[in-house]
Amino acid sequence: MSNYDVIVIGAGPAGYVCAIRAAQLGQKVAIVDKQWLGGVCLNVGCVPSKSLLKNAEVAHTLRERGKDFGFSFENLKLDFGAAVKRSRQVSDRLTKGVGFLMRKNNIDVHMGAARLTAPDKVAVTDKDGKVTELQAKNIIVATGARTSIPRGWTVDGQKVLTYLEAILQEKQPASVIVIGSGAIGVEFSTVWNSYGVDVTIVEMLPHLVPLEDEEVSVELEKAFKKRGIKALTNHRVESIETTEAGVRVKVSSEGVEKVIEAEQALVAIGFSPNSRDLGLEEAGVKISERGFIEIDERMATNVPGIWAIGDVTGKLMLAHSGSAQGIVCAEHIGGVETVALNYEMMPHCTYCQPQIASFGLTEAKAKERGYDVKVGRFNFQANGKALGLGDYAGWAKIVTDARYGEILGAHLIGPEVTELLPELTLAQMMELTVTEIARNVHAHPTLSEVLMEAAHGAAGHTIHS
Repeated sequence: MSNYDVIVIGAGPAGYVCAIRAAQLGQKVAIVDKQWLGGVCLNVGCVPSKSLLKNAEVAHTLRERGKDFGFSFENLKLDFGAAVKRSRQVSDRLTKGVGFLMRKNNIDVHMGAARLTAPDKVAVTDKDGKVTELQAKNIIVATGARTSIPRGWTVDGQKVLTYLEAILQEKQPASVIVIGSGAIGVEFSTVWNSYGVDVTIVEMLPHLVPLEDEEVSVELEKAFKKRGIKALTNHRVESIETTEAGVRVKVSSEGVEKVIEAEQALVAIGFSPNSRDLGLEEAGVKISERGFIEIDERMATNVPGIWAIGDVTGKLMLAHSGSAQGIVCAEHIGGVETVALNYEMMPHCTYCQPQIASFGLTEAKAKERGYDVKVGRFNFQANGKALGLGDYAGWAKIVTDARYGEILGAHLIGPEVTELLPELTLAQMMELTVTEIARNVHAHPTLSEVLMEAAHGAAGHTIHS
């Protein structure tokens, strides 16, 4: 039996980052994964999807905006399969990088299915059925999550897809029904629409991206409508059936049913944690009714020596949140100074077109909590860099406490806003106010000037609007 200080089960952004930090702190570390180094994110999730979205941006410009930029094509051909192949190359490069980091930090890698046989023991079964016994003072569960599929729905991978089949298929469908308008739903809608696919989104709630500030949702709905993406909000999916030609989806709204058809349907309604069949219950680990592993602010479970991080905890199902949890967990195990994570102030990024970025309280939520709210807002339409890029839909909105100028949250929609958000999250973490952001000189012309202008607005002295 191999003995370690730390065994990490799951090699996604939570697990492999945790393993690296633990190794840096002098721990003897092993990491176990049954399929991939880098997890879903690097292999079939956030990384390859961004590659596809870049191809989609170029495709959309070539198909729809050539006249704006002064070029035209008599016989434009777009190769969707080539875009997918490029995304696989990007993914492969990063996953090889994770393997290098494991070797660099002397982390033992065990590929196989892990199961706890005791609070300090893990059995790893490889693809050939060989079982390896591992033992450690600390076991960290970072097994992630899987797509939620309602009862009665059948995913066949050909006509009814999850993100996994969608991101790997090199075939461009003629039409798709996207069920759910979270990040996965709107990002795939952007990709397919850019290549000329007929896209219909079905969302049960009143707006697209329903967890975002309502104004962001409305702005995205306008942008999608302009692109030709159809959105059926306030519609519930009653059934999905496959046909010879594709899929038939029955939806209802306020008691009225209708049927829509397409070549494929993408199920993107949420995720369920991978917490079962790991031996956690037998070890006495508390798991919620929904299957999430219960943890404290240290990432510790109720069983000493067993920890959990990432999507399997349900705290915030985002890769960067999992990585942050992994670092905090490793630092608690290593006995060094660390921080407590504020999940409410974690950044959220969605890479549709236009992009969405947010953190903290929405304007409505801040008012519910009794704050005297003051909002600073600035439109990209008045930003020189955005105009030069020809991409100026959207705005930046900073929500503040009127009394002290404290930053309560921010909500952005527009060009490259996912790259603008860190200035605001850093300011909030360091307890800066909008006055400091406004006084910080931003280079001109840059997209970041919208943050300065929004901050000026929240401080009461807007310059360019």
